[in-house]
Amino acid sequence: MITKKQSNKRNTDDISQPLLKMGWDSHFQMHLENISKDNFFPARVIGVRKNSFLVSQGIREKLATVAGRLNHQKDGLYPVTGDWVLMNDSVISSVLPRKNALSRGAAGTRGKQDVQPTKAQVIAANLDTVFIVCGLDRDFNIRRIERYLTLVYNCGLNPAIILTKADLHPDPEHPAGEAQTVAFGVPVHLISAKDCTGIASLERYFSPGRTIAMVGSSGVGKSTLVNRLFGKDVQITDSVSQSVGKGKHTTSNRDLIMMPQGGMVIDNPGIREIAFWDDEGGIENAFPEIENLARACRFSDCSHTNEPDCQVLFGVKNGEIRLDRLDSYHKMKRELMYLSQRQHKSADRVEKERWKEVSLKLKAMKKRRNQ
Repeated sequence: MITKKQSNKRNTDDISQPLLKMGWDSHFQMHLENISKDNFFPARVIGVRKNSFLVSQGIREKLATVAGRLNHQKDGLYPVTGDWVLMNDSVISSVLPRKNALSRGAAGTRGKQDVQPTKAQVIAANLDTVFIVCGLDRDFNIRRIERYLTLVYNCGLNPAIILTKADLHPDPEHPAGEAQTVAFGVPVHLISAKDCTGIASLERYFSPGRTIAMVGSSGVGKSTLVNRLFGKDVQITDSVSQSVGKGKHTTSNRDLIMMPQGGMVIDNPGIREIAFWDDEGGIENAFPEIENLARACRFSDCSHTNEPDCQVLFGVKNGEIRLDRLDSYHKMKRELMYLSQRQHKSADRVEKERWKEVSLKLKAMKKRRNQ
């Protein structure tokens, strides 16, 4: 007699092979085998639309909607591009546990001093590598690269730096060298999509089952790079403004694109605000030389600002660490500390704020009734 769980496993074995090229592995297989539901099957979210999702089982694509309860849950996972989901016909019933997720603080604090994001925005899930894409026209900025690296490391992901538009820079090796000084052990690739220089160096990231996400400002050439890697135009591109050097948001969706050489790539819309949300040791990985010197400071809680026998300040003095890099470190350290305090507020404070909100709503209702 075949039990329901054995039957479910047999069905999983039958369908998992076409999914392997889409990143299906033992992590998702294990979670699927623990689910004893008939008429449910796994699929990967390859695109998010306004009121629907594009999903695939590795053979064909279909539009799907989410089960109503997913719209009202507070702590559960909601599908994003790259997620593996459990389907019943054309309805997403649940999201399988993620291996990882690229997330940031939700946008909306741009230009506002001392304002921190209050919720997370998950950009993509279940990734192998994140391409940090910067253009060598007017976009190159070392401080921005540091922030991207910290963001990616905080999410537990592997970065690679892609410097595009190398043909527009008189000495592209110079910014590449600068990037290497702040990205310890991170591959830095010089690319020119115009003449395909350096494109071949990226082929090693695209093997069957692997997923790459691209992040960067608008106009840095992410979509053009996807087109060159694919071998034909699959993403819409547009020119960069010559007057202000800013690109347009030609990519409006986060779609997972199957590449002909194997693997997948997610071309994300341009990011204006690199706001943090996770804090999983990203600062230590992005600034390893500062963290190494900090271990030898006289005080374990040294702030590296004015304490005696501070090895970090000594490193600045003798040229081991640049002052602008230390300033960047301090700034991000403060952001992450403040963010951590907000995310780990005491239960009493959360409860007080909730009742304060309720009280304000009641007062507003009473005021409207008396008008």
